[in-house]
Amino acid sequence: MHFDFTQIPHEQAYKLVVASVVPRPVAWVVSQDREGRVNAAPYSFFNAFSDNPVVVGIGCGPRAPGAVKDTLANIEATGQFVVNLVSAANAEAMNVTAIDFPPGVNEIAEAGLTTAPSMRVKVPRIAESPVALECEIFQFVPAGRHTIVLGRVVAQYVRDDCVLDADKFYLDTPKLELVGRMHGRGWYARTTDRIEIPRIGLTEWEARHKG
Repeated sequence: MHFDFTQIPHEQAYKLVVASVVPRPVAWVVSQDREGRVNAAPYSFFNAFSDNPVVVGIGCGPRAPGAVKDTLANIEATGQFVVNLVSAANAEAMNVTAIDFPPGVNEIAEAGLTTAPSMRVKVPRIAESPVALECEIFQFVPAGRHTIVLGRVVAQYVRDDCVLDADKFYLDTPKLELVGRMHGRGWYARTTDRIEIPRIGLTEWEARHKG
């Protein structure tokens, strides 16, 4: 079935896309305002987009007509944020931080979580998260009702038991047990169910066809 996005309401187009572009990694974003008050919120419009510099991006929607979410306001004010990744063990706590608390409420405390200092930015990371990406603002890109926040990653934390070889920068990715966003309001996927499909080089491909 073909859906013409120029002919249907944008809410329905959005519904179709988020039900099919899955699973999406979850950016558990910690930011803070100029007074040092910390905010945490999850975003599933998130991914990595560049290797040098390493740049990640999140899509921040509006909180209400004419108002921006605390995350975006804080990043605009300080130029820094931390993207924590969500493991299966802390998915429920992540869900608590998605509650639309009033401004000034510490979502991290509400979820029973703790913070730890970052290496290169003033914004703390979520101590319970196995991975944290410390970011400085790279670019803001207006995109309709959303603002795409591109952040340059200046440091990364990885839990010790998930590092296979620090000298070679090898991680034990399966041990991170990360989750991804699926369809609907409450569906997520585990990354424990994997399939391996080795890359095919051009020479190998041509040899197959000659054979």
